[in-house]
Amino acid sequence: MTFMELAKARYSVRSFDPRPIEEEKLAKILEAGNIAPTAKNSQSQRIYVLRSEEALEKVRGLTKCHYGAPVVLLIAYDRDVQFKNPFEEGVSSGQQDASIVATHIMLEAWELGIGSCWVNLFAPTQTAKAFGLPENEVPVLLLPIGYPAEDAAPSERHALVRPLDETVKIL
Repeated sequence: MTFMELAKARYSVRSFDPRPIEEEKLAKILEAGNIAPTAKNSQSQRIYVLRSEEALEKVRGLTKCHYGAPVVLLIAYDRDVQFKNPFEEGVSSGQQDASIVATHIMLEAWELGIGSCWVNLFAPTQTAKAFGLPENEVPVLLLPIGYPAEDAAPSERHALVRPLDETVKIL
C-alpha cells in the first residue's frame, strides 16, 4: 500500500472491538510516535497509555468520545521542554509536536490494522488533574485505539474534501 492509499483508507474509528492490542503492535505504534519530528528535536511529547480498567473508567468520565476502545492514548506536551520561538513571545511548539506525534501514531496503527479517533472533546485541565500529570504537562488530545468493530465504518463526512484551490494558495 502506498502512503496515499494508506492516508485515504484511514478513517476515524468510533466503534471498537474489545480485544486487546498485542504488545508488539503497541510497541510499534509508540515507536512511530517516538521517531516523529518535533521542533528542534525537543521531543516535548508525553504519551500516557491508558488501558487499566481504572484509567479507562476515568476516560469515560471525562469524555463520551472513548468509543469503547481497549486503549486510550493521552498525548500531552511538556511546557518546559517545548521549543520557544525567539522571534515572538508566546509562540512555542508543544501543540504542534504533540500533533505530529499523534499523526505518526494514527498512521502506523492503521497500517497494523488498528483504528483510532482523534478526540478534542474533553477538558484538558480536568484530564491532567484526573491522571496526576505534572503541572508543566498539557494534554492536547485523547486517542482511543483498537481493532475496529465489525460494524465500524467511516463517517459520512470522511470523503468530503474541499478542492485544493480553497485550501492552498500559491503566492
